[in-house]
Amino acid sequence: MNTTIDHPPIAAERDLSLIRGGPFYRAQRAARLIRTDEWDHVRRLAIAVTMGWLPLILITAFSHPEGLMSLLRDYRVHSRMLIAVPVLLIGQFLMESRFQMVVAQITRAGLLEGSDLARMDDTIGWILRLRDSLIPELTILFLVIIHGAIAFKSQVDATPWLAHGAGSELHVTLAGWYALLVSATMFQFLLGLALWKWLLWTLFAFRLSRLNLKLVPTHPDGHGGLGFLGLTPLAFTPVAFAASAVIAGTWRHEILHHGANLMSFKLPAIVLAVIIALIALAPLLFFVPRLAALRHSGILDYGVLAQIQVSSFNEKWILRGAGHESEFLSAPESRALASFGQSYQRLEQLNPFPADKGALVTLALSVVVPMLPLVLSVIPVTVVLKLLLKALR
Repeated sequence: MNTTIDHPPIAAERDLSLIRGGPFYRAQRAARLIRTDEWDHVRRLAIAVTMGWLPLILITAFSHPEGLMSLLRDYRVHSRMLIAVPVLLIGQFLMESRFQMVVAQITRAGLLEGSDLARMDDTIGWILRLRDSLIPELTILFLVIIHGAIAFKSQVDATPWLAHGAGSELHVTLAGWYALLVSATMFQFLLGLALWKWLLWTLFAFRLSRLNLKLVPTHPDGHGGLGFLGLTPLAFTPVAFAASAVIAGTWRHEILHHGANLMSFKLPAIVLAVIIALIALAPLLFFVPRLAALRHSGILDYGVLAQIQVSSFNEKWILRGAGHESEFLSAPESRALASFGQSYQRLEQLNPFPADKGALVTLALSVVVPMLPLVLSVIPVTVVLKLLLKALR
């Protein structure tokens, strides 16, 4: 099957897809898991589960049946293969749609013109060449393999389905080897691939922030016309959710099987949240200097106009307006002054950080929600529900 990907002229389509390219994408196209206008999520998820999770059950059931119950109760495996991997695969569609929205909005809103529009096209072409390159995805796979070899011992403990023995006599089962070589590699590769795609968006955002964007300090969105960028962190929520789910699964295992204390993970959880926030919001930080300068210059420029307007108003209606009070409300100067005051108020409220509150809440939930099984391993569900109900009062 011919898997060559043809790109129409960038200037014509203004379309940036960070997903539809690269060896992994072409492999899915060759396997008919992805089509030009369709993501076959059901089939892709079924194949991922069949490859990464089902063999563990079958291998354990036939070669080591006494360890089957420990496998079925091992949340680490389920959080990785039944939660994280599906979320990462579906998240590719969300990531693609967010980035297409950004490029389309830039074009429709006329934020770039002339040479700057051509420079954005050049940037898109550069990003697409990086996306289609073989080297980044091979590098990700290589790093995953190296990490697996280095961290091999830390991933194995005396869980019946995974390994038996202790210390230097710890022997990995057949299912354990499959989990290490296939299941873990699958998850880590998809996670690394998602981070690579996010890096491409970060590079695009950096170059976009350097272009001569036509921003208006009194724009109703409160971000000079860049408010739509605040929706882009939503594209990172699947990555944050998947990573948090796997990390929480590991911590939960440490608590239930190795006597770890829940509070011992407080600092790592805070560090995880900070890292995710920095990665997800970093592309928006590139626009902060531009918007801060826009607000500063807007206050000065609109201040000059305001001085002219209020001086004229004061001269006509305060100093020389005696006897014409009945005409004040219908005078065009009154409406103009009120309208200008509203514009100046919007200018003062301009927020240089173009973040959307809803997107920030969703990002926070993508970190917190996967941690609930960790909390429930120590605190009963009834206690958690009582605390939530008490907080709502």
